[in-house]
Amino acid sequence: MLHWLGVKPSYSRPRVSDDNAHAESLFRTAKYRPEFPAKGFGNLEHARSRAGGFVRWYDHDHRHSGIRYVSPAQRHAGEDYAILAAPHELYTRVRALNPARWSGPTRNWSPIGAVTLNPERDCIVQTHSMSVNIQPLAA
Repeated sequence: MLHWLGVKPSYSRPRVSDDNAHAESLFRTAKYRPEFPAKGFGNLEHARSRAGGFVRWYDHDHRHSGIRYVSPAQRHAGEDYAILAAPHELYTRVRALNPARWSGPTRNWSPIGAVTLNPERDCIVQTHSMSVNIQPLAA
């Protein structure tokens, strides 16, 4: 099914059915936060309250390198264009004042396009669905 959908399986843990690199990365981020209890959670309610706080931090405060150091909430609200324009303008002005300081181009502050977990999958599924009538499979 993974290959049919165009999803490249992760080989970081071969033959483990629940290997999900994105979930593992998120878990590592959660585990190494200073608020994460060293001895685990006391009970389910404690775990739920900590998880809720982590999700709020991850979505609203944490700056993600994959989306040019804006938060997912800012990206979702379309605020990333204005946020990224400010450092681009600053870098352009500073570089013009002292061009000898710069050996190459400045950091790319342009907003990124679509964000997907498996970009290759989208085009494979689209190509496959155009060549095959998948309506009988949906039933």
